[in-house]
Amino acid sequence: MNVRPALDMPPPSPTGIGQPVPRQEDALLLRGEGRYTDDVALPGQLHAAFVRSPYAHGVIEGVDVEAARAMPGVVAVYTAADLAAAGCGPITARPFIPFKHRDGTPMTIPRRGALAESKVRFIGDPVAVVVARTALEARDAAEAVALEITPLPAVTRVEDALAPGAPELYDAFPGNLILDYEAGDPERVAEAFAGAAHVTRLTLSNNRVVVNAMEPRAALAAYDAEAGAFTLHAPSQGVLGKRNALAEAMGVAPDRLRLLTGQVGGSFGMKGSVFPEEVCLLHAARALGAPVRWTDQRSESFMSDHHGRDMEVTAELALDAKGRFLAVRVTGFGNLGAYLTAVGPLMTTIGILRNVMGMYRTPLVEVRTRCAVTNTVPIGAYRGAGRPEGNYYMERLIDQAAHEMGIDRVRLRRINMVTPAMLPWTTPAGTVYDSGDFPGLLDRALEAADWAGFAARRRESRRRGRLRGRGIGCYLEVTAPPANELCGLRFEADGTVTILTGTLDFGQGHLSSFGQILHSRLGVPLDRVRLVQGDSGRLSAGAGTGGSKSLMASGSAIVEAGDIVIERGRALAAHVLEAGVGDIVFDAGRFVVAGTDRAIGIMDLAARLREGAGLPSDLPPDLPATLDIDHVFREAPSAYPNGCHVAEVEVDPETGTVEVVRYVMVNDFGTLINPLIVEGQLHGGVLQGIGQALMERTVFDEEGQLVTGSFMDYQLPRAGDIPPLFTFESRPQPTATNPLGAKGCGEAGCAGSLPSVMNALLDALAAEGVRHLDMPATPQAVWRALREARDAA
Repeated sequence: MNVRPALDMPPPSPTGIGQPVPRQEDALLLRGEGRYTDDVALPGQLHAAFVRSPYAHGVIEGVDVEAARAMPGVVAVYTAADLAAAGCGPITARPFIPFKHRDGTPMTIPRRGALAESKVRFIGDPVAVVVARTALEARDAAEAVALEITPLPAVTRVEDALAPGAPELYDAFPGNLILDYEAGDPERVAEAFAGAAHVTRLTLSNNRVVVNAMEPRAALAAYDAEAGAFTLHAPSQGVLGKRNALAEAMGVAPDRLRLLTGQVGGSFGMKGSVFPEEVCLLHAARALGAPVRWTDQRSESFMSDHHGRDMEVTAELALDAKGRFLAVRVTGFGNLGAYLTAVGPLMTTIGILRNVMGMYRTPLVEVRTRCAVTNTVPIGAYRGAGRPEGNYYMERLIDQAAHEMGIDRVRLRRINMVTPAMLPWTTPAGTVYDSGDFPGLLDRALEAADWAGFAARRRESRRRGRLRGRGIGCYLEVTAPPANELCGLRFEADGTVTILTGTLDFGQGHLSSFGQILHSRLGVPLDRVRLVQGDSGRLSAGAGTGGSKSLMASGSAIVEAGDIVIERGRALAAHVLEAGVGDIVFDAGRFVVAGTDRAIGIMDLAARLREGAGLPSDLPPDLPATLDIDHVFREAPSAYPNGCHVAEVEVDPETGTVEVVRYVMVNDFGTLINPLIVEGQLHGGVLQGIGQALMERTVFDEEGQLVTGSFMDYQLPRAGDIPPLFTFESRPQPTATNPLGAKGCGEAGCAGSLPSVMNALLDALAAEGVRHLDMPATPQAVWRALREARDAA
């Protein structure tokens, strides 16, 4: 483990690290002055519309575009053959980890063209693109494209896809199997289960969700023929990685493609991918010599964005007679959808392996997953990407084991938790917990939730004809390891300081948080900080935002860059102030000769260097000529944000309606840069978890049609679903693995809410004989479970 010294923190400032400063971004956004992709317009721009497959599975016999080409305003129509003739390659979704099958052979990647080539594999698969003068003309002409497709049988459930005789999506992948994954210690796990005093087993569904970001996907492509270079405006989670993948698909060097991202209205993992539409627009812009734009329609995005989750598993927990965990085993299936995405295999494999132990000292683990393709929308990252899933499986197992063994569920958790005295703790997955007080979080969460007073609240609910339950969701998640992240600092002529970084804000408030770090380090006023994050032409490094690592990556880069600026400034200030370098101290934005009132502010020093005025004439040539810097933070280990959530729900047994009425969360995110932003992140994440647990249901029929294809059919949580009593507390234990001591927080809300809400619901239903219910626990599902339990009684 790479242990770093704790950050030498300056004295507290009203706008520095640790202060709940209102977001600097919000005034502009609330005034409607944000610049999203759809707000960008270029002279002479054309508009694109996509022709999508109406079949979930079929052979493309022909694509007749002649009628469409003759329609008013149409400039061009392209198919897969046109893209191939122009040298456009496939969209290569390389997983972040080089996965291998359990027999040691490497996983291979199915080919995906930007437009469907010989087959269509899900309803919504793009087959052709129409370019016209206006968006309406493009859409009208897209309806005139005649597709000749011979339908094939479709398969939408992952278990069915792996069954003998199932329709096969690819000739090169018999049986639809993409990855047969196994990790852990199967032999020792089997021995532990064989010798266990008790084994708890649950079959659990992690339901598919539609991402539904506030801002639909959009893109605007332009081509400079003289320079041989592309410019693409598109939402992203980091411009460099996406730029590189698009350049590869277009067959050009990365420096021939500039990706620009402005404001992004939500992503949750989805917009970090490369999509077929972007390649098509780049091709059209080059072929037509004019900018080409496209903005997704909401109904279209339901079947063209990546979906999230979708796993079916059997989770097992082996315990001794005293309730101590011996081993955990998760076996099951991962639905990848019709095509592989870069994160698709990760959630059901290593995501479970590294997160299912949570904060418990489980000595053995085994994960066995079979990942298959189906005739459904591809699966990509969705808030947490395997981390909420792993914690959900363990927390559901613990509550079930407590019931089966007659052990109090709080006690069962407490006796199995890693204690502070045991740290650092190495898990059987090889992860190392370096800091935390897990029993302390549990105790404080129960106290804040008034656990002892629950019986009276349950009686009161009963008097009103309601069932009341409470549930615990302890979680510990593994963040993505921060690495190779840029911090560029530019001291501008207008008195501002620009931070250049490769991470990207799609709702997190990076300008505010990064500005607070810079203010604490260099004393730059918060309102004088600017942020450049979405221009690949100005960035030399950067791994983008994802996995709750942005603060650890960019924040650490800012800290280290600030330290370098201070050392440069001390050397320069020594000459300006006519003192020895050893006598120069940096304090609150000023270089001061120790013990005197002689000083120069950092902004003044930067201005003198820039203007070449007010400096001694005999400056040594080896001194830096500027305070501007480009610094790359190289790497740090993953961190382990953790916490305990307690939910209380009420159920109306006559309608099956579930309401989350009280919610408490106590979290350890290490050093908090801005507690106000962190609390907001948790509110949003918890509500997304409530949505998945109780509402969000993605349904495909037997022919692969997306039945829940609009907000008329697919329910998202709304403001009224926020718990009326919503308590947030922080008990930070800073990590030593990065200079800030931060652990990340962006995806933790889902990790705690999925298990706490479902455990609370099942606690409420237990008195009526209901012991198991899968997500989403819709009113219909709850009502049916209650009726079936009563009929069986």
